[in-house]
Amino acid sequence: MKILSFHPFSLFANGGGNRILRRLYQGREAQVTSLVVEGVTPGLPKGNITEVAVYAFPITRWWMKWRLRNLAIWLRQRLFRGFTIRKIQRAAKTIQYDVLHVVNHGVFSAALCHSQFLNGKQLWVSFHDHFSTSHSAVDDTRQLWRRADRRLVISAEMGNEYARLFGNMNFEIITDGVMPEEVSQAAKDVATPCKIYFAGLLHLHYMPLFEVLANTLDSLSRGGHSFKLILRGTQQLRFLNGRLFETEYRPVTLNDAELKAELDAADLLYLPIKFTTPDFYRYSLSTKMVGYLGAPGSILYHGPKDSAACHLLDKSNAAVCCTTLNADELAECIKLVLSRQVQVSQNAKQLARLQFDLPAIQKRFWQQQ
Repeated sequence: MKILSFHPFSLFANGGGNRILRRLYQGREAQVTSLVVEGVTPGLPKGNITEVAVYAFPITRWWMKWRLRNLAIWLRQRLFRGFTIRKIQRAAKTIQYDVLHVVNHGVFSAALCHSQFLNGKQLWVSFHDHFSTSHSAVDDTRQLWRRADRRLVISAEMGNEYARLFGNMNFEIITDGVMPEEVSQAAKDVATPCKIYFAGLLHLHYMPLFEVLANTLDSLSRGGHSFKLILRGTQQLRFLNGRLFETEYRPVTLNDAELKAELDAADLLYLPIKFTTPDFYRYSLSTKMVGYLGAPGSILYHGPKDSAACHLLDKSNAAVCCTTLNADELAECIKLVLSRQVQVSQNAKQLARLQFDLPAIQKRFWQQQ
C-alpha cells in the first residue's frame, strides 16, 4: 500500500501535525510520498520520506514587510487560489499511490477531493484542528468529512462536533503516541532546584500564562522553594529577566532521543493552553501532552477547564490542573503537584499505555479498509 500524504507543511518542519505524521509513517517511510503545498521561500527540510513541493503563488519571502506579506497571502488565497490548485493536481498525477491521506489544514486541503484522484483509491482525512482555527473553509471541511473513507480525528470532542455539523459518520481517534520504551518505569523524586520544562514557541495569547507562571515561581521562591525553568525552542522572553529562579533557553531540535532525555530529567512538565479561541482548545490535543505522559515527572496543566486536554487529564488524574490566571491558585496547584508527584506520574504513564501506545496507533492507522 502506497500513501500520498497531502498537507501544507513539510513532514520535517517543527510542529505538532508534522510530528504526528512522522510517527504514523515511522518504519514505512518507503511507502509514503509527501505532497507539500508551501507559501514561503522555496526549500524543504531534508528527511527520510520523499517530499514533492508545490509553491503557491505568490510566495512570501523573508524580506517582505507585514503589509506586503499580507497582500501576498490575500492574493494567494483569493485571486490565484485556482492557479495553485491546478499546480497541486498536476503534481499529484505524477505520483503513484493507493491511498490519499489529506490533512484538513489550509485553504487548499480539498484540492484533490475529485473523482479523477479518488477513482478506485481510498481517501483518508486527518482532522487535527477545528476548521475555524486552521484556515480551512467550512465547505472544504464538509466535503472532506462526507467523502472520506476514513475520518481520523485528534480527539473524541473533535469527532463528535464534526458529526454534529457535517453528518453522523464513523470516525477514529488517531493521535501522536509513545513507544513502550519511551514510557518511564517509575516516577522520580523532585530535585533541587525543581526543574520545570516547556518546549515550543510562544504565541501572543500564551504570554499571560507564562507571566503568571513567572510571578508564581517568584512568590514560591521567596517562600523557600527553588526552581529552574527550561525552555526548548522558545524565543527570548524579556519578562523572565531578573527573576528569582533560573531560566535556561535551548534551541529547537527534532531529535526524539534528545527530547526524551530532557523530559526524563524534568520534575514538572508545564502544559499551557491559551484561554482564547475556544474552537482551538475544546477540540485539539497537544502532541506535547502526549510526550509528557510517558515522562517520570508530573504534568502541570494550565489553561481552560473545558478543553479537550483538561477533560482527559483530569478524568484520568494524570495531571494537576490550574484553570485560572490567578497566581495564588497556580501556586497552590504547584504545591499540590509536587506533593502528589508519584501518584500523578503513575496515572499519566497508565494513560499513555492505555490510550497512546504508538505501535497500536500505527497498526490501526495502517489497517486496510
